[in-house]
Amino acid sequence: MRETPTWRIPFGIISLFVLLIVYGVVIARYAPEIIGGWSGGAQTIVYLVLGLVWLLPLKRFLIWMETGRWSAPE
Repeated sequence: MRETPTWRIPFGIISLFVLLIVYGVVIARYAPEIIGGWSGGAQTIVYLVLGLVWLLPLKRFLIWMETGRWSAPE
């Protein structure tokens, strides 16, 4: 258990916030041009996948924020 404050937690929270904003803006800017002519069902699937894909690296990122390592401690 961590006893002292670390710079990784505020840095990680700010970084996560900024990166999610950038990701959202990029998706909002380019996805409609690419999939705008597709059917509603196909667009729904694409936006659902894009809305969940950012969660994939989140576990390792949260582990790094807490421990300073990219993998879970043994």
